[in-house]
Amino acid sequence: MGKDVIIACDFDSAQKVFAFLDKFEGKRKPFVKIGMELYYAEGPEIVREIKKRGHKIFLDLKLHDIPNTVKKSMAVLSRLDVDMTNLHAAGTKRMMEAAIEGLTRPDGTRPMLIAVTQLTSTDQESMENDLLIKEPIAEVVMHYASCAKEAGLDGVVCSPLEAGKVHDRCGESFVTVTPGVRFADGDIGDQKRVMTPAEAKRIGSDYIVVGRPITAAEDPVAAYERCIEEFCD
Repeated sequence: MGKDVIIACDFDSAQKVFAFLDKFEGKRKPFVKIGMELYYAEGPEIVREIKKRGHKIFLDLKLHDIPNTVKKSMAVLSRLDVDMTNLHAAGTKRMMEAAIEGLTRPDGTRPMLIAVTQLTSTDQESMENDLLIKEPIAEVVMHYASCAKEAGLDGVVCSPLEAGKVHDRCGESFVTVTPGVRFADGDIGDQKRVMTPAEAKRIGSDYIVVGRPITAAEDPVAAYERCIEEFCD
C-alpha cells in the first residue's frame, strides 16, 4: 500500500472548492477530503462533481448513531462511489459491524471504512474532564483501534503520534489516517497532537490529512507538492 496525502477541502461552497481544485488542472490530482462543512452546504452532488474531475475522495462525515441508522446511512453513502469514509469508534463494535453491512454493495465491493479514535483536538485533560475517560489517551486510542479491527474495519483515524503503535497492535495492513499534520515552520492552529509530514512518514502513517497548510498557502500547489515530497517520496 502506497502512502498518500489527502487535502482537507474545508470550504463552505462549491464555488470555493472548485476555485481551489482548478489550481491543480494539468497537474497531479490530489486525494481530497470532503468534510461536514462542504457536504452540508452542497449535498451529495458535490461528491459526484469532484469525482467526475478524477479525484479520489475521503468522505469525512464521522457517523455516530444507533447501529440500524448507521447501517442505512452507509448504504446511501456507498452509492456515491467515494474511496474512503468514516465513523466514530465510540459508537461501539456493534455499530461498526452494522456500518460494514450497510456500506457493502450487492457485488461485495465497498469503500474503505475507517474509525475515528480520538479527535486530534482532544488531549488528556479534556478527555478526562469532558468525557470522564480516565485512562491514558494513548491506551484509549489503542483500545478503539482494536475494536475497529475486530469489527472488520480497514483502519482508523488517529494522531500521527499514535500511528506506529496502532500498527504494532493491529498489524501493518491496518490503515492509519492521520490529521494534525503541519509543516515545521507552520502554525498548529487548534490541533493539540501534531507532527510534520516527514515525521509522520517516519513513524508509520499511511495517509496524512492536511488542510490549512495547503488550502491557505500562498501557493497551494507548491505546498501540496512539498507534502508529497516529505511524506511519499
